[in-house]
Amino acid sequence: MPSIELHAAQRDELETIENLMQFYAHDFSEWLPLKLGDQGFFNLQPLTDYWRKPETRPFLIRVDGELAGFVTLDDDTHLPDTRYNIGYLFVSRRFRGKGVAKTTVATLLSRFPGQWQIFHLEVNRSARRFWAAVMPELCPGGFSRHRQTIEGHPCILYRFEVLPGQS
Repeated sequence: MPSIELHAAQRDELETIENLMQFYAHDFSEWLPLKLGDQGFFNLQPLTDYWRKPETRPFLIRVDGELAGFVTLDDDTHLPDTRYNIGYLFVSRRFRGKGVAKTTVATLLSRFPGQWQIFHLEVNRSARRFWAAVMPELCPGGFSRHRQTIEGHPCILYRFEVLPGQS
């Protein structure tokens, strides 16, 4: 079993996450009309305001010491009485299907007990399969599933509570 580490990103590591956002955008271009610029990059604006929010917490994911992706925790919630949200979750294709995302999410949940929401675009079949498979295991206390349109896109949201010491 590989060693999967969730490392709180420091200010000087935010550029690494911004770079990885190109791959995140590449994946999302399957479902959203994201366009490549003339230089061959997606026209993404730096997330400066996002990083400045006190509730935004970025993490780098490493597998056996090698950079494998990133995840962010924030308070951009869409369901009532929720505190935490996974803003972004990206695992490089080479590490997908190996338990990296599931371990990452489980680690994040164990560090931040409270009311959570996790959501994904309804058209994202990979995310739909992933979350449907891992939610029962990650949330032994149960969860609720909701449909909601966010920024004009139909989404599936999961709402649940993580108790201290649970995971």
